[in-house]
Amino acid sequence: MAHWFHRNPFKATAPVTFDLRKYTSDGPSQKICSELRDARYAMLNAVTDPTLDVVVMESTVTNYLSLLQGMLVAVDETEGESKLRYAVKFKWTNSMLGNSVTEQQDSVYEQCCMLINIGLWYTKHAAAVAAKDDISIDEAKDVHKCLRKAAGVFQLVKEEKGKLLQSQEESGGDLDPRIIAAYMEQSVAEAQEVTVARAIEQKHTSALISALANETAKIFQSAFVSIQTLDDAKFGKWKKYFELKHMIYLAYAYSYMGENLLAQDQGGTAVRALQESKKFYASAEKLCEEYASAKGAGLRAKPESHLFFRKLGPHVNRILEKSERENGFM
Repeated sequence: MAHWFHRNPFKATAPVTFDLRKYTSDGPSQKICSELRDARYAMLNAVTDPTLDVVVMESTVTNYLSLLQGMLVAVDETEGESKLRYAVKFKWTNSMLGNSVTEQQDSVYEQCCMLINIGLWYTKHAAAVAAKDDISIDEAKDVHKCLRKAAGVFQLVKEEKGKLLQSQEESGGDLDPRIIAAYMEQSVAEAQEVTVARAIEQKHTSALISALANETAKIFQSAFVSIQTLDDAKFGKWKKYFELKHMIYLAYAYSYMGENLLAQDQGGTAVRALQESKKFYASAEKLCEEYASAKGAGLRAKPESHLFFRKLGPHVNRILEKSERENGFM
């Protein structure tokens, strides 16, 4: 099954020379500084290409972050803080706040910001693969794995953020706990979408599909709550996305619940479940329009035209008509 995912922009950053002659000037140290500069440049180039092979991307990530560890952790046996941690100033934008720049002279800040972009890359790579009308089993596994990795990266950002000396973050910035939570929950929910799609394609029981869809709806609702209080002018489209997906998966959950109840000869209850499903589907149709016109970051899209949504309405109507028909014979 094809999937449609909302995506926010990458963070942007100013170039960094890693000129540390004030702290060290010997040949090996200058060579490492040069390697750091080149590795960062390569990392930033790679992260802008969502179609890049995952193995190539992860090799680039490992190369830069391993070098950056020298500015985070002391190289002696104490394993304490590196003397170079506060030697370089890093400047970054935030994914949802336009071109406003935030800066900190802290290598932990650089690590957190780069990790945010790496997490976003995994989600964008997953979206690029999942956009096909008919993805293979291996591609579906790749999408699921990338989304789970993205969730893990955002969880790591949450943990590393606590080490920042300057912990006060701009409201709505990428290190705002609400934003980190939303990115993490979005990644988990979208990975769950892949699981739901596979369960439908493999014709698992209606009870199982209903339970999976209901759990997916809950995670999208939790993501919405994380950013609910943020400015609609900047976050409106992202909020609508979470609301829309919440309604879609409630519609799926109730439709498969109705199908399961019908199989158990509970026609009346099945009809009521399907009627609820149809209400959620109607709400989702309205939210598709609201998403398209909402303010905030994200590509323009018409969710109602995507295959994953077009399949939902006929499915709900078919099961409802069947329930009403069979209930009439009971």
